[in-house]
Amino acid sequence: MKHVLSPKQWAAALILFTGFSLATLFGYVHNHADAEFESFTEEFFLNELQTNPIHFHYSVDDPDTYRIDESLLKMPVYHEGEAANDIYALSLLQGQLAKYDNRKLSDSNRYLCNLMQSYIDALSRTAAYPYFSEPLSPSSGAPSELPILLAEYRLDNVNDIELYLSILTQIPDYFDGLIVYEREKAAAGLFMSDSTVSKVIRQCSALMDPEQLNNNTHFLEVTFDTRLQELIRRGALTEEEALSYQSENNRLLTTVVAPAYERLADELTLLSGSGEELCGLAHRLGGREYYEALLRLQTGSCRDIDEIKQLLYSDLSSNYAALGHLLQSDSSIRDQLTEDTALLPEMSPEDILGYLKTSIQQDYPSIPEDAGGNAIDCTVKYVDDSLEAYTAPAFYMTPPIDNVLNNTIYINALDTSDALSLFTTLAHEGYPGHLYQTVYSQRFRNQSGTTPLRSVLYYGGYIEGWAIYAEMSSYDYAIQLASRSYPEAEGYYRACRLDRQIQLCLYSLLDIAIHYDGASYEDVRKIFASFGSLDDATIAAIYAYIAEEPCNYPKYYLGYLEIMELKKQAAVVWYNARQTAGTRHDTINDSVMNDHEFLYYFHSFLLENGPADFGTLSELLTGSGSPQAVR
Repeated sequence: MKHVLSPKQWAAALILFTGFSLATLFGYVHNHADAEFESFTEEFFLNELQTNPIHFHYSVDDPDTYRIDESLLKMPVYHEGEAANDIYALSLLQGQLAKYDNRKLSDSNRYLCNLMQSYIDALSRTAAYPYFSEPLSPSSGAPSELPILLAEYRLDNVNDIELYLSILTQIPDYFDGLIVYEREKAAAGLFMSDSTVSKVIRQCSALMDPEQLNNNTHFLEVTFDTRLQELIRRGALTEEEALSYQSENNRLLTTVVAPAYERLADELTLLSGSGEELCGLAHRLGGREYYEALLRLQTGSCRDIDEIKQLLYSDLSSNYAALGHLLQSDSSIRDQLTEDTALLPEMSPEDILGYLKTSIQQDYPSIPEDAGGNAIDCTVKYVDDSLEAYTAPAFYMTPPIDNVLNNTIYINALDTSDALSLFTTLAHEGYPGHLYQTVYSQRFRNQSGTTPLRSVLYYGGYIEGWAIYAEMSSYDYAIQLASRSYPEAEGYYRACRLDRQIQLCLYSLLDIAIHYDGASYEDVRKIFASFGSLDDATIAAIYAYIAEEPCNYPKYYLGYLEIMELKKQAAVVWYNARQTAGTRHDTINDSVMNDHEFLYYFHSFLLENGPADFGTLSELLTGSGSPQAVR
């Protein structure tokens, strides 16, 4: 018998059907938008991965995961006029991103879309000034970076050896491309100063020392042999094969790589004199505008220059006053600072990392376990003697995104001669610094199914700001360790931390003064005179480094201050979210921000949502409501 619906039943059925249809359509629109966006991000990720075979090898442990034939990748070679094309390529990318409606994306994709938009926007601002960057910088340029990357190039099998040797054959073309770019810089009136180019030329000669190459004692020969011996031990290589590969490596270093460095030095010698005297960007046409763009890109801070200055000045003033008060309350601290007093027990780098790893557990979340429950390993190495003059006090080698088990930290013996500097440096590079942040964030992204693109977007202010944040917190762990035998350690180490903060803050302010305000060497010398006595040679070295490496100090210290501002914001947002009634607070006292539970949630928020620019993190934090909402 046919059943006929009443008018009311028809209305109810229609409402139900309409609701179901809208929900289905809503779900389709969102799923379709997410699928399109994820396809775009995957393509972008794969393109970024394949731009440089060395960086690819460091980023990926198993190329088959991404269906990439690593042997087809080639070193990037710059061609005439390419720098001017970057702005067009980035505008196309911005156009592609603009097609996606954030309202139709999932929360995670919406967050990534926002990140990419701010990231591409920051890149575009700097790309508008194509000849201001310096790929041959004495401190961080290709000549000094390349040997380190080659020395640590992972050799797991014969195929890796072949890839490595192939890269050596491509270095001349890679350097020739850099020469083309430097010629264009010179034509644009933006070539490096004579003093800077002299450093790079000397660097090229020192890094490929012919005597060491002839004696087979060059560190690129020694480290290559060490990696081959490990393959022999594992049965992946025979003695005869190893000897053949050693011979080929030595041949390529002597007849291909060393001549490429010589040619680079010769071409730079020819270009000498085409640059102006060493000075800040403010003295170049468009330099101040470029500096503003670079500062945003490098630090991830969305503040304008005046606001950044105010933040730095306020920090410098408060720390300077705190140090003065500390020295006045205990006159012995001043002598200890002069003598670099050693109060920590004698510990190896491995012992220090172990102590830090255990000490941070109350305030920092544990690194997520992998499926096999494998422990995170870290090898500490010392920079080769030939590289000490050209490398940072220490650096962390980022592991592949698909295998974070094995990590490497390099220490420069020239800059970590005392116990405290070694301790805080290992906190900066290891726990809870770069190693911990990198491994935690990557494990979290892997387990939550986050697109791997997040791993290749570089946010220097977040990365280095976190490391400075970790370094500053390590003084408290040093106090805990030293105070067992030396009760006076607390005042001394607090003074050391304040001294370090003052130094980094002052250098960051000098960076702005030199590159934005146009401060000269003489201006910088007068500034140092107001803080105390430094010899002219030291002041000249500081001025030269800042002039040659714009935004480097702010990347570290402004990044740190932005994290501290986020910490204050988190305390206010989360505290007010818990208030059921009563007055809302705009500031929270330090005791709340140093509470173990608060620190645990704040660190979780940063680790699970970064790396990112600070504007995006601030917006996310404002809308979180409570610490649980952001985890």
